[in-house]
Amino acid sequence: MFNKSLLNNEVQAFIQNFEGEVSKLAFAGSPFENISVQELIQQIDSRKKVEKKLPHWVKTPNIMFPPKLNLEQTSSEITAKYKASLVKGETLADITGGFGIDSYFFSEKIDTVHHFEINPTLSEIAAHNFKVLGKHNVTCFSEDGLKAVLNKKYSIIYADPSRRHNSKGKVFFLKDCQPNIPENISEIANQCDQFLLKTSPMLDISVGLGELQNVSEIHIVAIDNEVKELLWLLKKDFSQNLKIKTINFTKSGAETFDFNWNEAATANYSLPQKYLYEPNAAILKSGAFDLVSEKLKLNKLHKNTHLYTSENLIDFPGRSFLIEKIVLYSKSEMRAALNFKRANISTRNFPETVGVLRKKWRIADGGEVYLFFVTNLEEKKQMLICSKI
Repeated sequence: MFNKSLLNNEVQAFIQNFEGEVSKLAFAGSPFENISVQELIQQIDSRKKVEKKLPHWVKTPNIMFPPKLNLEQTSSEITAKYKASLVKGETLADITGGFGIDSYFFSEKIDTVHHFEINPTLSEIAAHNFKVLGKHNVTCFSEDGLKAVLNKKYSIIYADPSRRHNSKGKVFFLKDCQPNIPENISEIANQCDQFLLKTSPMLDISVGLGELQNVSEIHIVAIDNEVKELLWLLKKDFSQNLKIKTINFTKSGAETFDFNWNEAATANYSLPQKYLYEPNAAILKSGAFDLVSEKLKLNKLHKNTHLYTSENLIDFPGRSFLIEKIVLYSKSEMRAALNFKRANISTRNFPETVGVLRKKWRIADGGEVYLFFVTNLEEKKQMLICSKI
């Protein structure tokens, strides 16, 4: 159980306004009776850890936070809200409830949400927070969620298996996560109309498909060009085309690119033209390199150089650049072209690393110049000097 004294107004003000070093607090000790310095540090540290991911929770008074370890896998508000947009029905079971972020957003779409969390303290914290946040259609159960749902039918079952293994440490394969979803997938499917599964962004899509059944959609979710989650939507007796949906949330909006798994495509190729395009991380994770070329009518630079080019500017799901100059990668050409000291460097299908290139050509990081070191379709090494659009 968490210490209810932490809810005292004076204590809450201390936690929310604390700006010093926790190491000094640890040395000084707790200024409050009945509250240990460790309890204060847990609240302060955990709030700071999720400051950007969970602004609503951090700003809300009387929210309790678990140890930082219990927050490692917690969804952000952005990804949790997106997940909620994928489900529909009357009842939902979150069998790996954790801190409860996903259950909170599911409760805005679903009439009845059951939050299962085997850790009794974490379950109590989640129940307390739901009450503070006014979520009265979420019921918390401190028990094994997988066992619980095998005795009851739901519209949707959701799982985010723990990627911490007792003996292997951090894991990414589904069979190593807890609970073991592949081992129980048939039983889970019998208890719901839809099963939504969140997995590590490191999981190979082909490997995941080999372990699961009746996958109807895979959503690759990125924030600011970093893949955060893979979401697998399974529907009973589904036998149509599997859809892959990529989304990258940026400050200026959401970039999307969707396609059917195993959809055939033929890429077009050319030497660098006027504009250069770099796909976002969600598309790169999907592996749809030829489809990007075909669907968006762009040319690839090389089979293994996943950059695209065109003469006319298009709205692209990623970064777009104007190619200012194309430089053959040779000593004489490079020395003549390098009239700047700072640049942002990327390599694609190129034999030297960014670190080696910076040292070799004495280019510091940053500035307004963007350099792409690439291999073109003629197998020639080039430096593309670009400005961001």
